[in-house]
Amino acid sequence: MTAPEAGRGIGEEYETGIPAQSGPPRDTFRILHVSTGNVCRSPITERLTRHFLADRLGDPAGGGLIVESAGTWGHEGAPMESNAETVLADFGADASGFVGRELLDEHVIRADLVLTATRDHRAQVISMGHSAGLRTFTLKEFTRLVKAIDLATLPPLEDGVVERARALVRAAAALRGWLLAPSVEADEVYDPYGAPLPFFRSIGDEIHEALDPVVTALTGVPARA
Repeated sequence: MTAPEAGRGIGEEYETGIPAQSGPPRDTFRILHVSTGNVCRSPITERLTRHFLADRLGDPAGGGLIVESAGTWGHEGAPMESNAETVLADFGADASGFVGRELLDEHVIRADLVLTATRDHRAQVISMGHSAGLRTFTLKEFTRLVKAIDLATLPPLEDGVVERARALVRAAAALRGWLLAPSVEADEVYDPYGAPLPFFRSIGDEIHEALDPVVTALTGVPARA
């Protein structure tokens, strides 16, 4: 079917405060992961996305993709939860230097794609305005939509991963409303805050499973065996 913080993202940050949907084409594409406290789910998702992009592209700069995160009740300046760091280590991803942030208007304005942990987070992002509706999804919702897209219809990686990413978001937005979640729970990644390590690891596995087809679609490169 077709349908600023220095050091936080993949690659350097060259623009500030430019609405994602206006102005001339840019050479970057910003992915924003959102959860509640920005110390568990969204840090795991941010750092796994970076790790998987670097693995697929062989490029630590992500070919122009900037990956960051924030929380709707973000623990501003807080470190990542230690269990979240352990989960990232399980996947070989880098947890160093992370600092929690509260979600601000400027984060949503700059984002080309917002992926949230839950439907409630998605609603909160959209309620902030900034024409965020067409570029905000729960992570699992976006995965479901991406799986229904014929990746052969997307621009080839030779045209740049940024152009491919923009086309992927447009295609996913066009499918929303046609491919509904089989249940309310299907689009949720539940909060492991305060839970023991085994539950954190189960959430890490859920995030990994959801991210894999997304990163494959973004890059056109499957995961290495």
